[in-house]
Parts: sequence; C-alpha cells; structure tokens
Amino acid sequence: MTAQPRQPEPAGLYCHIPFCASKCRYCAFYSEPVSRHTTAELVTAMIAHLRRCDPAQPITTVYIGGGTPTCIPPADLLRLIDAIHNHFRITPDSREFTVEANPHHLTPSLLTGLRDHGVNRLSVGAQSFCDRELALLGRTHTADDITAAVRSARDAGYGNISLDLIFALPGSTLADWQRSLDAVLALAPEHISAYSLAYEPRTPFHRALEAGELTATDEETDRRMYELTIDTLTAAGYDHYEISNFARPHRRCRHNLTYWANDPYIGIGPAAASYYKGIRSTNTPDIPAYISALQQNDLPPQTETHTPTDLETACETAVLNLRRTAGIDLAEYKSRTHHDLRDLFAKEIDHNIRAGLLTLKNKSKNLALTPQALPIADKILTDFATI
Repeated sequence: MTAQPRQPEPAGLYCHIPFCASKCRYCAFYSEPVSRHTTAELVTAMIAHLRRCDPAQPITTVYIGGGTPTCIPPADLLRLIDAIHNHFRITPDSREFTVEANPHHLTPSLLTGLRDHGVNRLSVGAQSFCDRELALLGRTHTADDITAAVRSARDAGYGNISLDLIFALPGSTLADWQRSLDAVLALAPEHISAYSLAYEPRTPFHRALEAGELTATDEETDRRMYELTIDTLTAAGYDHYEISNFARPHRRCRHNLTYWANDPYIGIGPAAASYYKGIRSTNTPDIPAYISALQQNDLPPQTETHTPTDLETACETAVLNLRRTAGIDLAEYKSRTHHDLRDLFAKEIDHNIRAGLLTLKNKSKNLALTPQALPIADKILTDFATI
C-alpha cells in the first residue's frame, strides 16, 4: 500500500507592504515613501513569491500589514488579495483575513472592494483620539477621521474591526488617556491593541529624546496608564487575552495567536519574517533586490536564516506563550517541545512565583503572569529566553 504524502502543517500568511505616505516619528518598522517606488512592480514580485509556495499549504489566517497597505493604489492591493485566494487553500473553518489601514484611506469604495475580495477584518491605526497627540506622533489623520472610518466600515458590513492605540506619550496625562479610552469604547470595536510608546533606536522620537527635545513619561505614570487600560476595557466587557490585546468574545486576533503559540507562518514581501518547517528567516528589506530576484525566478535574498535547536524552540515557545494571559499550558508545552517546563526552568519559575510575578492557575495546569507582573512582563520574559 502506497503511503499518502504528509499534509503540510497549517500556517498563517503575512504579506508586508513596505510603503507609507510618510514615516511616523515613533515607527521602527521597515517602510519606504510610496512615491519612491512603483507599487505595481512590487505587488507583481510578491505574487511571484506567493506562487513559489506550496499551493497545498493550508492557510488559517491572512494578515496584510506594513507600512500602510491602504496607501498603495486599490487595484494593486486587490490584485494581491486575488492572488492569495487563487493560490492558497484558505481553511474555511477558521478564516480570518485582515488588512491594516489608516483611517483616512478607508473610503466607501475601498471598503466595498476589500469586503468583496474576502477581507473580513480591519486593523485601523488610530493611535490616539487627541489631535495634539496625533500631530506629535506624525500621524496624518484626526480623531474625527477615526470615527468616520469606523462608521464607514460598519456601513460597508464589517463586523470585525480592531483599533490600535498608543499610551504614555510625551506630555500626556491620565485624563488624556482616559478620554482616548472612552472614545474608543464609544466606537465599540471588536478588538483593541494598546501599547506603551517605545523610543526605538534610529527613530525621530529616539533622537529627540536623546537631544532633550522630548521628555519620556515616567515609569509610574506609564504603569498607571496601563492599569487604567486594563480596568477600563475589562469593565466594558473586553477579554484581556494578551499583554497588550483585548477582544470581544470570539474576536481574538487569530493571526497573532499563531505567533504567540509559536506556530508556523509564511512571510511574503520585503522585510517579512517566516517561521516555516522549523526555519526562521527574514526577507531582504531592499525593495529593488527583492523585485529583481523574483523577476529572475529566484527566491528573494534573506537577511537572516536560522534553524532553532530543540532547546531554542523550547525557550521561544515559553516566552511567546507567556505573553498570553492564560499562560503556558504545561501539558501542551511538554507534548510540543518534549521538555517539562518545570524542570527546564525550575529556578526561574520558583523565583518568580515567590516574587508574586508568576502563578499556577487552572488547577495548576497553566503557568501565567500575575496581574502585578503584566506592567513589567518584558523583564520577566527574559528569564525564559535562554537556558
């Protein structure tokens, strides 16, 4: 009897559109001004990259991010979306198809086009509902633009909208942040992501901070803003399911859950990362080099390729799983990594439990961060990054 070929493990698909109308002052993600390059050429190259992938690969979620995908001509964006549907087998039982958008790009015609091409989730970069803060961030929209965009999306039939917010901005108060939280709740999105402002190296904000032109929010105010976020959003019925993410029931971001579970994903586009068949890789951020390789029927150059060892995978899985408020399912972790977490990190677990930063929950089946640990989660996660 002939053995049946093994089916590929389901994966998420991330497509990176590295263009923005202008660069926000805080942003460290790879992007280029849209005017410098022909978007049609890049989209054609990305489609060629897609077609180099196994068409039998089951895709559970699709996420088109950037950059700003909605800043390119709609015809190019829709052409990419069509190619995804035509090439891959997107599993119908768990389909989530997200496109990131800036509020002022979401015209009725674009919203209808995206919906008709199978997009069923929008991730809108709101960031703040204070026009002064938006100007400081270098955003090109206003608070009114956010409201108008969400209303237009509802009118177009979207039932799954996520809004991104940033807190702890220079000069902002708890009252300012509460107003933004109240404004986002008034729009009733299905999902909210809220991040403390990070001064990433080589960004205008970092340079301004180093030059003394900006003053960072102090740690105590930052912590209180984060706690205010949790209290306000959970009181409004949102599930705090990951350090920075909140969702209505059944509206968690399935694509990001792929990352936090340390499950496979495929990255298409310049600077996109992949974790596929046990290999981590990152495409070149060089747009001309990416296009040129695919025009010559080659795969794009990689700036990084690494096959994690079993122990490295065990560490990565622990760090990523701990970002979820449910924590690490200890039995699932052992089944997946072939390591007992309590043996692998006995010292770190004991120390953090004694410090009140980790706890065993769900009848000791899960190891999770405590509420006190959430504001300093990144520091705790470093304990599990290496052995």
